Amino acid sequence: MSFDDAIAALSIDALKFVKDGQVIGLGSGRAATVFVKSLSTFLKKKKINVRCIPTSLQIKLTAEQGGIKLIEADQVDTVDVVFDGADQIDAEKNMIKGGGGALLRENILISAAKKVVIMADKSKFVKKLDRAVPVEVHPLARNTTTNSIKKAGGNPAIRTIERGYPFVTENGNIILDCDFGTISKPQQLAQKIKQIPGVLEVGIFSRKPDVIYRANTGGKFEIIT
Repeated sequence: MSFDDAIAALSIDALKFVKDGQVIGLGSGRAATVFVKSLSTFLKKKKINVRCIPTSLQIKLTAEQGGIKLIEADQVDTVDVVFDGADQIDAEKNMIKGGGGALLRENILISAAKKVVIMADKSKFVKKLDRAVPVEVHPLARNTTTNSIKKAGGNPAIRTIERGYPFVTENGNIILDCDFGTISKPQQLAQKIKQIPGVLEVGIFSRKPDVIYRANTGGKFEIIT
């Protein structure tokens, strides 16, 4: 089942939220990559100026190839709009993000944004969150954090790359993918994990999106506000 046509269509529709002079946050992942390519074409066609903040090297390279002007998050106080994807979205619009490892940077931008636009295919929508929660952890706290998450009811596993080496974030940290089963109180769980020493960020995002694009099959999509 492919949602590629719908992702392409909604990425073009989402350009209506782009205005001249804005500071724009660019999330990571498949949907964000498609959006960045659409944004590049749009900016050249409309001849408008924006400054964009990428959340990962992958998105940075895509944006650079498209001639998009980039800045760092510490150069601005606020972000006008963030365009990002999600790994899972529940009925209350809580999200799990961080499948690509950029959860820390993504959460910084989303927290600072005036508007958040999320783009995801329909397989990501669930009644309650139930996938493993990414937790970014300082390497020195690997064992202590693992034990603390187990005590909190989670089953943590260090994320590895194809050859079995630990996945290292662009911030120099590791990620523990933590299975808590069905998550009935995501915000409370996120706060509980954040209190563990060594935890840098949790992949449960409680900031509710202002606009959600849901990609369906057949190249169609719907907008949830």
